[in-house]
Amino acid sequence: MSSPAMTQADASMARFEQQTTRYGSLTMAAGLVFSLLGPIYLVFFAGLDISPSMIWVAFAAVAATFGIFWFVEPLTYFPILGSAAMYQAFMIGNISNKLLPAAIVAQSAINAKPGTRRGDLASVMAIGGAATVHLTSLLVFVGIFGSWLVSIIPAEMIEVARLYILPSLMGAVLVQAIVAMKQVRPTIVAIALSLLMYFVVIPLVPSLALFGTALVVLFSIIVSWIVRDRNAVHAPAAD
Repeated sequence: MSSPAMTQADASMARFEQQTTRYGSLTMAAGLVFSLLGPIYLVFFAGLDISPSMIWVAFAAVAATFGIFWFVEPLTYFPILGSAAMYQAFMIGNISNKLLPAAIVAQSAINAKPGTRRGDLASVMAIGGAATVHLTSLLVFVGIFGSWLVSIIPAEMIEVARLYILPSLMGAVLVQAIVAMKQVRPTIVAIALSLLMYFVVIPLVPSLALFGTALVVLFSIIVSWIVRDRNAVHAPAAD
């Protein structure tokens, strides 16, 4: 039989998930409405003479370019972030280069596996902390000291930063993700498919450049599932 502590923990987690689903859905819906207020004003009240056919053509163009991410990103992020953090992540943005790394580092710091209660709660706290630090740093270093800092930094250093800071950040996130997940086969599959895509497929078919990342993610999931270790026995993860 389950202990009273475990029963209380189950009830608390169920209530947490229920409330985050309820208020997360309401918050996302409110965010959608507010994000559409500007375009609605331009279409109906700004006198720009925008026809419905123009809107649908523009939507089709955007969907053809980015539509694959509408399906790939939720499927990719959910196993790591959990349901509650997904609402935070898609409301805040910058998931792959800010929020996801923060969640992975937090889970690794407390030895919490993705998909467990501790992992989901760590993602929630990490994303809240990342957003707070981001907004505070924007206010202080960009809003207050931004122009002054740019004026005193040598132009050569700014150019070097532009060239190397993004690869450095992405490399650190990649290594952290590999260390945290400790899954050899999916890691090898993802790296091999990435190299194949960007050094073989895209040079041969340049039109796939916009979809390269999404295709690599999708095929990495499929191939990793095919080559998974079917004989491995996994013990239930401790929460």
